[in-house]
Amino acid sequence: MADPRYPIGPSKTGEEPSDERMDVFRERIRALPAALEAAVAGLTDKQLDTPYRKDGWTVKQVVHHVADSHVNAYCRFRLTLTEDHPTIRTYKEGEWAKLDDAANAPVGPSLTLVRALHDRWTRLLDTLRLEHYERTLHHPESGDITLWNLLETYQWHGRHHVAHITSLREAKGW
Repeated sequence: MADPRYPIGPSKTGEEPSDERMDVFRERIRALPAALEAAVAGLTDKQLDTPYRKDGWTVKQVVHHVADSHVNAYCRFRLTLTEDHPTIRTYKEGEWAKLDDAANAPVGPSLTLVRALHDRWTRLLDTLRLEHYERTLHHPESGDITLWNLLETYQWHGRHHVAHITSLREAKGW
């Protein structure tokens, strides 16, 4: 792995929407909770407090970040499906990761949150057709984004962070 920041490669959007890709992406969203739980299973508190790379977040912060980020993603999906081209809020994920609940709290509540959230999210995704993914939102930093691009991003995002944890485990022999 050349760059430990991107163990599965950087996020890429712009893939042509199709029913087949939609099914793959939806299944990746559905599979994330189990993959995240498996990635941290059996880790000690000391291991959970280990950064996945130099100057990176700890495993604990990564788990809490996934919960925070995916809550925001789910809300962005719902806003885009119910409003005409909503402008979404950004947030300072690095600062969120420094807050005490992300830096020091046990990972169990965030794992539970991710499992419940992804249950709701995939129930929503299961109802969508390709035309729904043409809907757009406005991101103040990134500009206009389709729901398809958001789906592409978040199906990658979860796997990206699971790979941070599993790569660390492999490197440390955990």
